[in-house]
Amino acid sequence: MSSAVEQKKLIVDEITNKFKTSVSTVVVDYRGLNVAEVTELRKQLREAGVEFKVYKNTLSRRAAEAAELAGLNEHLLGPNAIAFSTEDVVAPAKILSDFAKKHDALEIKAGVIEGNLATVEEIKALADLPSREGLLSMLLSVLQAPIRNFALAAKAVADQKEEQGA
Repeated sequence: MSSAVEQKKLIVDEITNKFKTSVSTVVVDYRGLNVAEVTELRKQLREAGVEFKVYKNTLSRRAAEAAELAGLNEHLLGPNAIAFSTEDVVAPAKILSDFAKKHDALEIKAGVIEGNLATVEEIKALADLPSREGLLSMLLSVLQAPIRNFALAAKAVADQKEEQGA
């Protein structure tokens, strides 16, 4: 009997560690998805480096309390799966939100973004952000604009001088 309790403590410690080390965590209700759809979702998440697991709610609640995320407990009811990402903040929100748009059965319940509880609206807003590469390209474009404008102005002045000299 004590070995079962020890095993549960290990699982709670594992979940607590994942809550603490993840930069982004999303809790979803997957009720109504068939095996093929869940497999497809798991594949998409795995490719993005996101871990997607189903845990017992009692163990998840204890882990949330241990990780000082007790507010998450009200969402840990019914069949839940939790997506943990240790690298990309946006990836789980984006993948799960896109998947939920195509499959009505998947419902985003709540999440944790960099240690703070997040509502469904905040997760969907995060999912609407461009990817990291997209944001970097926008930043690069903004940084290049003044130099490009200066170069165009200098070329226009040079062309005008050339016309006056000719």
